[in-house]
Parts: sequence; structure tokens; C-alpha cells
Amino acid sequence: MILELNMVQTIALAVILLLIGEYLVRKINILSKYCIPAPVVGGMLFAILALILKQSNIMEFQMDGTLQTLTMTMFFTSVGFSASFKLLKKGGIKVPLFLLIAVVLVVLQNLLGIGIAKIFNENPLLGIATGSVPMTGGHGTALALGPDMEEAGFAGASTVAAAAATFGLVAGSMLGGPVGKRLIEKNNLTKKQGTKNLDGTDIEVLEEKDNSLISDNLYMATFQILIAMGIGTIISKLLEDNTNLSFPAYIGAMLAGAIMRNISDSTKIYDTPMVEIDTVGGISLSLFLSMALMSLKLWELADLAIPMIAILLSQVVLMFIFTNLITFNVMGRDYDAAILAAGHCGFGLGATANGIAVMSSVTDAYGPSPTAFFILPLIGSLFIDFFNIGIIATFINFL
Repeated sequence: MILELNMVQTIALAVILLLIGEYLVRKINILSKYCIPAPVVGGMLFAILALILKQSNIMEFQMDGTLQTLTMTMFFTSVGFSASFKLLKKGGIKVPLFLLIAVVLVVLQNLLGIGIAKIFNENPLLGIATGSVPMTGGHGTALALGPDMEEAGFAGASTVAAAAATFGLVAGSMLGGPVGKRLIEKNNLTKKQGTKNLDGTDIEVLEEKDNSLISDNLYMATFQILIAMGIGTIISKLLEDNTNLSFPAYIGAMLAGAIMRNISDSTKIYDTPMVEIDTVGGISLSLFLSMALMSLKLWELADLAIPMIAILLSQVVLMFIFTNLITFNVMGRDYDAAILAAGHCGFGLGATANGIAVMSSVTDAYGPSPTAFFILPLIGSLFIDFFNIGIIATFINFL
């Protein structure tokens, strides 16, 4: 029996699963400890139920993906609006330095994944689906790029990438604390005194402290996102026509959002209400993740279990070596560098929220690090997605 859900029914089910996920995250400590997102919890539970029903020959679900695509594009457009070069300049030299480190890790994650996939005689796209797509990219990038990898010839890419992203959330959270503790104690580092920024000035927040929503700004935020999405379709077409390469559908919208934000910053002709834009983006991401995860075909993982495990464990080893040898040394071998190395484990294997949670656990024990808490969210939340998606698209086109 096949149960078909239309567009409205699909998003209604996604909201129900999202609410169930939020309830479970509040009630189950291990979920909150490892920063597992609510839509991941609700969506994965439904995917497991769908697997049981299919394997029992009871029922199979078919869902309309129209709003999944729309919410995905809205989220990545909101990410584009976050890419303010004005903010990038505020952080001093260590901000672009950490961005460079993060980009190098992205390349290494993909090369490692492809190499191990070839050892197992698997599709090299398996290496991408277990590389920087889910690791540095997290669930959002994993589920957004899954269909592109499937079109490129890797069946089940969305399921593999989503499973890898879930593994990364847990692994990054578990690895970061021990890495930070080891570096601090091995090098006899002391906590950073004061609350000074990278250039000696007082720490500045990334955005205004007033996070209350304003109704007029919410309208404007939604309208600007929609305008950027429209302009983005033109940019995406121009990119593909002039490069003969295939890019994710939302890359043009991200670029349009970034252009509109930086025009606003430099000219002040109009405002970009970032609190409201982030709110719209957050809602879109939650709905997108819930719809994408509940549509996963978990039975596609069976044949790839062994190579997947090998690649994912190798990614953890790479992360440990990279943060100890590269992140810590390049960022200055001081207390801030140790905290950034710990956070990079959570961010590089899972998500920015995991990186922040890891840094919080370490600084709770050893003392504050305002510089680390300035750098990692700035790079993890605002800039790395541009570079990660561009690098991934290059790898996919090459393969």
C-alpha cells in the first residue's frame, strides 16, 4: 500500500514531527547534551517508522517535495544575508586565518572520503556524501546537496549524508572537550584575562543586542528574502551558462542575499533587519530538515554500512590530528587557540551550535575566551557555507 501526501499534508506532518522532536529534546538529556536538532529527532523517528512499515510490506509513503525545496532555498538565502564583510573586518587577522583553516579542512575531508570510497570500490561520491557535506556542512547542507549527488549518479546520497551528519553531531561533541583539555594541560595554558578583542579593543557583539521582533521588520525580512530568491535564479543561470558547471539551485540566492546585505551596510539606502531575517531562516531550516529527514529511505544504507563506518571513523581521526597540529598551531598556540581547536571539533564534524557548546564546556572548567567565542560563530554561521558549497560543487563536477 502506498500512501501519497500532497503539499499541504506533507508540511503539516513535518510540523507535527518538529514539535514531537522539540518535546523529546527537552525531556531526554542525551539529545540536548549533544545538540541534536529537534527536526532531526522527529524526522528520523518517522524515517525509522517508514522503514519498519516498508520492510513489513504494510505501507510506503510518497510525499510532495515542493515546499521542501522552497524552505531549503529560503534558509540558504538567509545565510547569504549574514555574509557581511563589515563584520569580517572587525575580527582582525585571526578571523580570515580561521576561515582559511576551515576551508583547508573542507578540502581534506572530501579527499579523505573519496580516497577511502575508492579503496572499497564504491562510488567516489560516497566520499563527498560522508565528507564536508555532512561534516562541516551539517544536516542542512547534507540534505540540500543529497539530490544533486543522486542526480550525479549516487543513489541514496541524501540518506547517507543525513546519517553521516547525525554521526558527526555526536562525534564532534564528544571529541572537542578532550581535545581542548589535552591542549590546555599539556601546554600549561592559562585562561585569557579580560574581555579584549583580537586587536585589543573591547569585544563587540556581531549584531544588535535587542533581539525582539518588530512586525514591520518581519515583513521586510520576508520580502527581501523573496526578492533575493528571485534575483538568485538569474545569478544561478548566469553561473551555469558561463562556467558549464552545475551548482546547487540555491547558490544564486545566497549570493544575491550577500550582495543585498553588503549594499545595505555600505550605502545605508535600506536596512536589512537581521534579527527577523535570521528568524525566517530558522523557521525555514526547521521545516526543511523535518520534511527532508522524514522522507529518508533508510533501507538504502544497508549495502554501504561498512565503507560508511570506515570513512566516518577516519573523519574523526582527521579532525583530531587537524585540530591538534593545524588549528592550535596556526591560531597562536595560546589559550584562545586551544579553545578554538576544541570548538573546531564540534563545528567541523557537526555544526556551529555544537562547536559553541563544546567551547562552553571547556571554558566553564578553565576560564573565558571571548576571542574564540567571537571567531567561531562568525566563521561557522556566516562564511564557511559559501566556501564549502563552492568546493563541494567543484568536486561533484570533477567526479
